[in-house]
Amino acid sequence: MGIGIWELVLLLLIVLLLFGTKRLRNVGGDLGTAIKSFRSALSATEEPDEKSKHEPDAPEGKSDKADRDA
Repeated sequence: MGIGIWELVLLLLIVLLLFGTKRLRNVGGDLGTAIKSFRSALSATEEPDEKSKHEPDAPEGKSDKADRDA
């Protein structure tokens, strides 16, 4: 048997009594800010990877010149 809905409600009431609504609101806001900054950091690190996929490894002019010299 897992935790039922009534156990979750009771747990929420106990946490609410211990910490109060103001402190829980601050914790929730801080958690939201942390998640938002984490997501933005992930997207910032993924952007350079996508740009490098579209760039060629070596310019085509140099490889053609090497073929002509040989």
